Amino acid sequence: MIKVKRALISVSDKSGIVDFARGLNKLGIEIISTGGTAKMIKEAGIPVKEVSEYTGFPEMLDGRVKTLHPKIHAGLLALRENPEHLAQLKEHNIGLIDMAVINLYPFEKVIQKKDVKLEEAIENIDIGGPSMLRSSAKNFKGVAVICNPARYKDILTELENNNGIISDSILINLAIEVFNSTSRYDSVIYDFLSNKLKAKEISALPKDLILRFTKLQDLRYGENPHQMAAFYTQKDNGFGLAKAKQLHGKELSFNNILDLNAAFELIREFSNPAVVFIKHNNPCGVAEDKDIIKAYKNAWDSDKLSAFGGIVGINRAVDKNLAKEISKSGFLECIIAPSFKEEALEILKQKKNIRLLEMPFETSHKEEFDLKKVFGGLLLQDKDTKQISESDLKTVTNKKPTKAQIASLLFAWKVVKHTKSNAIVLAKGTKTVGIGPGQTSRVESVIIAIRKAGKNAKGSILASDAFFPKEDAVKLAIKAGISAIIQPGGSISDEEIIKVCNKSRVPMITTGVRHFKH
Repeated sequence: MIKVKRALISVSDKSGIVDFARGLNKLGIEIISTGGTAKMIKEAGIPVKEVSEYTGFPEMLDGRVKTLHPKIHAGLLALRENPEHLAQLKEHNIGLIDMAVINLYPFEKVIQKKDVKLEEAIENIDIGGPSMLRSSAKNFKGVAVICNPARYKDILTELENNNGIISDSILINLAIEVFNSTSRYDSVIYDFLSNKLKAKEISALPKDLILRFTKLQDLRYGENPHQMAAFYTQKDNGFGLAKAKQLHGKELSFNNILDLNAAFELIREFSNPAVVFIKHNNPCGVAEDKDIIKAYKNAWDSDKLSAFGGIVGINRAVDKNLAKEISKSGFLECIIAPSFKEEALEILKQKKNIRLLEMPFETSHKEEFDLKKVFGGLLLQDKDTKQISESDLKTVTNKKPTKAQIASLLFAWKVVKHTKSNAIVLAKGTKTVGIGPGQTSRVESVIIAIRKAGKNAKGSILASDAFFPKEDAVKLAIKAGISAIIQPGGSISDEEIIKVCNKSRVPMITTGVRHFKH
């Protein structure tokens, strides 16, 4: 534990600093400070000594050098229990500094500005601040170091209740918070400069991957009740599910968040009014239509059994009429949409447990990378944002698909991209009628999709996320009445598969693009 007699204050974020300094002064603690911070404290009528006066050396190089001085760092780093350290301080007329209140230049905030210039970013790389924080945190047994303004009130209370003394447990926690802060600060600088300045020959994927996330909230449990869980967000990223506004319903669960993300990723594929139902990270009903209510009905009718208790994604504002339609669907876990009209909220809030989340899809940031944790490591890849259009399609059969079939095939292709492999999607027009997700054989996925579609399988089109290894799945589809097929192509059995389609006069087109999703 330490008794605080002298405090050094140098902060970029000055929120709450005057009240904190006033509290320190009332306790008889001497305050030394820098530049704008010292000016603010002085204008509040609180005694303060400027660092340049304390060190006997002026600030220079436009403020780049002000605290990098032995009277500062020796006062922070000296071991109080080491007689030789104390003797050296006395010899050079250096006093101990018992508290350092430091926060850093707002580098992360600056680089988020549109078209920020490199020079401006560089000038916001703090040098003295991290140095003082690290010196203080290294010597945590003798220095109370505070980098977070949210700590001011509790620290003052501790000082007031203990005659200016801070306990060891608090000192340790403050030091740990500092090293967390400085490591994050450096990683943000590294990410920015490596992206801004890296040579062309360097891989687009980083050699060293530094991930920094901040806990947004603890969750009741993880995928199962015996697992602990929490929701983390990339700090100040300005996008993502962490920024969604929950308007109603109980706390989101771990599985809710995963399914909401699946709904969010899929619904962004569509520009026309569209609705998706998600269950266990897979779509079970998707529809696009000029009328959002019709899109909702079609998506729900695709697989009512699976959609019950699911997650709904809607890419249009939810109004009163749509809310009435949603209310007919029975139990739903969550609805995510760009906005909800007041009358719609009044209707939907009658369902006590439904979670309603508002999030503007059209302005959402697109992430570059997809990460998957494995035991002892991490896989990183580009996000699967590949889009195809009619001009990318290749008809490989004698019979060509109609214009209407092409539109339906492209719709189903968007859905199959977001369905777990092996994935098969059956659709009529721009609505799904049967989805076979996540099976260990493509044949099994076809069987499930056909079974779910029932009589709607006849006349539907089929999308496959990867090529057919054999003709068996295609034969099953044709037997069920499938009218056209879209798939990547590239199988050693392509010739035989095409022959099967030609024999039954079923058009097949290939994309040359695979959409595995594991």
